[in-house]
Amino acid sequence: MTKTLENLRSQRWFAADNMRAFAHRQRTQQTGYRREEFMGKPVIGIINTWSDISTCHKHLRERAQNVREGIIRAGGFPLELPAMSLGEVMVKPTTMLYRNFLAMEVEELLRSHPIDGAILMGGCDKTTPGLLMGAFSMNLPAIYIPAGATLSGWFKGQKIGTGTHTRKFWDEKRAGNLSEQDWLRLESSMTRSHGTCNTMGTASTMTAIAEALGMTLPGACTIPAADSAHPRMCSLAGERIVQMVWDDLKPSDIVNEAAFDNALITYMAMGGSTNAAVHLPAMAGRLGIRLPLERLDYWSQRIPVIANLMPSGSYLMEDLFYAGGLPALMSRLAGYLNLEQRTVNGRTLGSNLEDAEIYNDDVICTLDNPITSQGTLAVLKGNLSPTGAVLKPSAATPALLKHRGQALVFENHAEMNARIDDPALAVDASTVLVLKNAGPQGGPGMPEWGGLPIPKKLLQQGVRDMVRISDARMSGTHFGTCVLHVTPESYIGGPLALVQTGDWIELDVDARRLHLCVDDEELARRKAAWQPPQAHYERGYGAMFSRHVTQADQGCDFDFLQGNAPVSEPEIF
Repeated sequence: MTKTLENLRSQRWFAADNMRAFAHRQRTQQTGYRREEFMGKPVIGIINTWSDISTCHKHLRERAQNVREGIIRAGGFPLELPAMSLGEVMVKPTTMLYRNFLAMEVEELLRSHPIDGAILMGGCDKTTPGLLMGAFSMNLPAIYIPAGATLSGWFKGQKIGTGTHTRKFWDEKRAGNLSEQDWLRLESSMTRSHGTCNTMGTASTMTAIAEALGMTLPGACTIPAADSAHPRMCSLAGERIVQMVWDDLKPSDIVNEAAFDNALITYMAMGGSTNAAVHLPAMAGRLGIRLPLERLDYWSQRIPVIANLMPSGSYLMEDLFYAGGLPALMSRLAGYLNLEQRTVNGRTLGSNLEDAEIYNDDVICTLDNPITSQGTLAVLKGNLSPTGAVLKPSAATPALLKHRGQALVFENHAEMNARIDDPALAVDASTVLVLKNAGPQGGPGMPEWGGLPIPKKLLQQGVRDMVRISDARMSGTHFGTCVLHVTPESYIGGPLALVQTGDWIELDVDARRLHLCVDDEELARRKAAWQPPQAHYERGYGAMFSRHVTQADQGCDFDFLQGNAPVSEPEIF
C-alpha cells in the first residue's frame, strides 16, 4: 500500500481534534451511521446518474446497492452522490449541451466532499465521457461501471436494434409500407429491458472505449443490463476501488497516449459511433493530451471493422456478450494493442486478455475477413471543412462515397422539418442535402440532426440513402452517407454558412476530400454579406456554453476546462 490512513483526503474532514472535524463526525452520525462505520476508513463516492426518466439508467439505483456492499466488504465507507442523468431520449434540445455540465459536476462533487476514491455509474451516450472527464480532471482513484445494454429486440421473427430499426421502420411507414397497427406493436416491443441501446451506437461505443482505456473491470462493458453478471460486476468494482485508494492508482497512472491508442484501435474494430470523434479529444484534453482527428483517421485506415454489430453489421450487444465480450474482440487485436498498459484491476491489459476466448466467429470476425472493406471513420477536409468533418464509411452506401451533386440547403432544423416532405421539393437521388446552424453554438449543443430524413417523395420511389452534410452530429445507432461535424460551424461563419441551393458539392471519401465547387472570389463576396444569427441565450448555463464551447474537432469542451493544471484542495474551516 502506498497510502496510509493519515494521508487520505477524507481524514482532513474527519480526523482532526477540532470543532470543525467534530461537526463533520457529528453530522455524519446524524444521518444514522455509527462512528465506527466511517472513522478510519477510505471514503468512496458512488457517483450515480440514476433517474426515473433515464431509461438507460433505471436500474442503477439497485446497482448502487451492489457497489455499496462491495465497498463495505473491502473495508471502505460508501457515500452515494447523485449526478445529472443525461437520458438521450428525453433531454432537449440535446444531451450534448449538458455533457460538460455533468463533467463539471463530477469534478466538483469529488473535490468538495471527503472522497478518497470514486465509482462512476452511467452508460447513456454523454454520461460516459462526462463522468470520465470529471474524474480525469479530479484525478482520484476511480472505476467506471457501464450501465449495460438492453436485451435484443425482436419483431415478427426479425432481430431489431434500438435506434437503427427505429429509423428504418419510420422510413417504411413514411413510404406507406408499414401499417399503423405494426407501428404501434413496434412501440411496445422494440426495447425489452432497462439499459442502453443494444446496437453499436454511441452508448456502447463509449463504454467500450472506457474499457479499452483501462477504466472498467475486464468485460464490464458488454454485460447486458438485465444479466445477473451485471450486479456481480458492480459488487466486484466496489471491492476493488477500496484497494485502488490504498494503492493510490489514479486515472493519470492508467490513461496516457498509449491507452488512447488502445481505445482508438478498439473503436475502429467495433465500427463505433462518429460521436466518439467529439468525445475522445475532450477526454484526452482533460489529461493534457492532444488527440487530433488525424489520429483517429490514421487508425481507421489500418484497423478493419470486425465486430458484426448494427448499424454496420447484423448482430446486437447481447450477441457480442455471448461471443466472448470485449476481451474476446480485443484479443483479436493483440498485435496492435499496447498490452503493457495498466488497468483498474491492477493488472496489465495483456494479462487481462490472456484467458479471453471467442465463441462465435460470425459476431467477432477475423482481421482478414472483416464485415466490410470500409473503415469506421473518415476525416474529410477541403474548402467546405477546413478543420475537418467526419463520415462513417462502414454504415454508408459504397456507391455514394464518391459523389458530385447539387446542394439543397436548409438554413436550420425547423425549416428542414417544414419542407422535407413537400411533394414540390426540388430534389432527386443525386441531390446533396445540406443543413446549417446545427453545430455546438448553432444547435445549440450540436444535436443529432445530421441523419437528415430522406424526402418522402424519394422514399416512395425506393431511395433509402443520399449524401447529407451538416455541422450536426448523428446518432451512433443510425446509418447512411452523412457528412457530420463540419468545422468551423456555420453559426460562426464557417464555409458551410456560405453554401447556397444549386451549388455543386464533391465528396471523395477515399481522397478524404469535401469540396464546394464555388470559386474563391464568389465565396469572399458571400462571406462579406453574411450576418451572424441572433444569439440563442442571453443568460444562464446556455450563455456560458455558447461563450466557452470549442468546435467539434477540439471536442466541444469548455476552453477553461482543458488541461491538467492542478486545482488546490478546499480549505477546511
